[in-house]
Amino acid sequence: MSQLHVIDHPMIQHKLTIMRDKETGSKDFRELLKEISLLMGYEVTRDIPLEELEIETPICRMKAKRVSGRKLAIVPILRAGMGMVEGLLNLVPVARVGHIGLYRDETTHQPVEYYCKLPEDIHDRMVIVTDPMLATGGSAVDALTLLKKRGCTNIRLMCLVAVPEGIAKVQAAHPDVDIYVAAVDDHLNENAYIVPGLGDAGDRIFGTK
Repeated sequence: MSQLHVIDHPMIQHKLTIMRDKETGSKDFRELLKEISLLMGYEVTRDIPLEELEIETPICRMKAKRVSGRKLAIVPILRAGMGMVEGLLNLVPVARVGHIGLYRDETTHQPVEYYCKLPEDIHDRMVIVTDPMLATGGSAVDALTLLKKRGCTNIRLMCLVAVPEGIAKVQAAHPDVDIYVAAVDDHLNENAYIVPGLGDAGDRIFGTK
């Protein structure tokens, strides 16, 4: 079963509280999301594999470590997931970035892929899927399924706020994918919004309604 990692560092919780406040504008919301994403990135990449090499410091030669092989791919679920990319790129500037756009057909209720652009070597990389809100879990499940169809085997899901319903859905569909969140909220309301949540993350990032 996949593990749920709640990253409750005091600075993350402090910044998340400001983001939740309805008076926080888009500019500050975006900046805080970027900062939290960078802080969460330290934990999401904690076990990334290293290799040893020999270098020369100004003093002497030594054996040191660096990230081994092909490194990371960051794949936001459009559109809100884009808000988490910059923070991760500040942490790992050499990461490749893909994009996944999905919507559900109103008649069949099946996922429809309207955009997907991924690095050619995506299957060789650790993939971090980003989406600020893990609500029903539908988009996350569909995005993870799409990535697995393209050969990805090392995938992590990184969200800001989640609810038990969404967590359970992802774990049932993808028991091999660990989930990283900054907070687990109470429940979904009748409109599938997270309670207490922070509203529509996409609208708050981009200033839309």
